[in-house]
Amino acid sequence: MSDDSFIREVNEELRQDRARQIWDRYGLAALGVAAVVITATVLYVAWDWWTTRQANASGDRFSQALNLANSGQNEQALAELSALQEDGFGAYPVLARFRTATVQSDAGDHAAAIASFDAVASDNAIPQAIRDTARLRAGYLLIDHGSYDDVAARVEAMTADDNAMRHSAREALALAAWKDGQSEEALRLFDLIVGDERVSGNMRQRAQMMAELIRGTQEPS
Repeated sequence: MSDDSFIREVNEELRQDRARQIWDRYGLAALGVAAVVITATVLYVAWDWWTTRQANASGDRFSQALNLANSGQNEQALAELSALQEDGFGAYPVLARFRTATVQSDAGDHAAAIASFDAVASDNAIPQAIRDTARLRAGYLLIDHGSYDDVAARVEAMTADDNAMRHSAREALALAAWKDGQSEEALRLFDLIVGDERVSGNMRQRAQMMAELIRGTQEPS
């Protein structure tokens, strides 16, 4: 046997012996780790499949409710939305509550719609942006179906310069003020909208039109 062959055999024996030592020391632990990884992977895949299935089912039910509402079948739409609020998955219970208020408003039941929006707005479990949107929607409805104070109670806090919804909040409050005979306050709010660089073009145009209308109806000093 050549020296090279002998050395290779010795090295091979050493590697096998080292492998046995490692297995004896860590083999069971390695199997345990592998079992945990495999189990976790299986559970994750199963959970992902289940959540996707649940979300798709709730999404289909929500779409069906929208189709019912769009076709004028409001009672059926509200029944489906009510069921989704109880057993829907993911974000669909909140979407169902929001859409319920819209369907109620479209059906002319403004008191119920305002109450539904208020319920969303007061629910601390719902993200703040959605709560503020519900508060704003209630405020817009109350322009025609409530008082200035009703509108202000919902939207006045959102008219601050650092609020992302300040434009719509100012518009709602300005319209309520104008309807209530508070022309100066309405004009102040419409001017704030016009002067805000981040306001949309359509809203700026509406605010400019209303500001001009108010100025045109004011008596000369």
